Amino acid sequence: MSTHSNHPYHLVDQSPWPLTGAIGAMVTLSGLIQWFHQYSTNLLFLGFTLTTLTMIQWWRDITREGTYQGLHTYIVTLGLRWGMILFIVSEVFFFISFFWAYFHSSLSPTVELGAVWPPAGISPFNPLQIPLLNTAILLASGVTVTWAHHGIMEGNHSQGLQGLFFTVLLGIYFTILQAYEYVEAPFTIADAVYGSTFFMATGFHGLHVIIGTTFLLVCLLRHYFEHFSPAHHFGFEAAAWYWHFVDVVWLFLYVSIYWWGS
Repeated sequence: MSTHSNHPYHLVDQSPWPLTGAIGAMVTLSGLIQWFHQYSTNLLFLGFTLTTLTMIQWWRDITREGTYQGLHTYIVTLGLRWGMILFIVSEVFFFISFFWAYFHSSLSPTVELGAVWPPAGISPFNPLQIPLLNTAILLASGVTVTWAHHGIMEGNHSQGLQGLFFTVLLGIYFTILQAYEYVEAPFTIADAVYGSTFFMATGFHGLHVIIGTTFLLVCLLRHYFEHFSPAHHFGFEAAAWYWHFVDVVWLFLYVSIYWWGS
């Protein structure tokens, strides 16, 4: 590959991480199937380990390229921005499919469900308890991530660090409360279409919260080591966009499934 730099584009070097990432994902999926059917987590643990190691080393390389090697020029960053925007758009349609399934079943419940919604025999969650608390937590996290963004844009290192720290803390708190809610749930994913749509929608949202919290935790570590500047911090901006998307999806989930659906 040519080593000249007479252009603003980033011609990436050969990397083993896409291959190891694909292998890690395949092993993780195989491990999930083994866990469901044979109650063994050995393969699942191996898949998680492979995926985690790939993530750490791939993100390390990208951080080097953008922070130390100067390869993330304006043109490259513009491409990254559009890539993140299109990714979030794809996530929007992903969740639209869950809402579509939920409203398709709830607006005209069948005789098999007792012609009522929630279906006969299912006790839904009280929307004014843990769901309302989780709503307040995510709204607060949207404020703290904006606080962090303004701190970074103004070159205020401590304000950015504090805002990111509290956002990560709130994300972890949300996940713990949702896990507790699942443990105490009076119905399961096998309880008719209500259980299926509820756990699919809220479960995938919970997964996105975990991913977003991890994203912001990496940004917290990078900001601590002063990788971001007021003019060059797209890694954080991408995480903030993703986190705001997660917040908005939760508001729709709360209003439609927890409040209206109860």
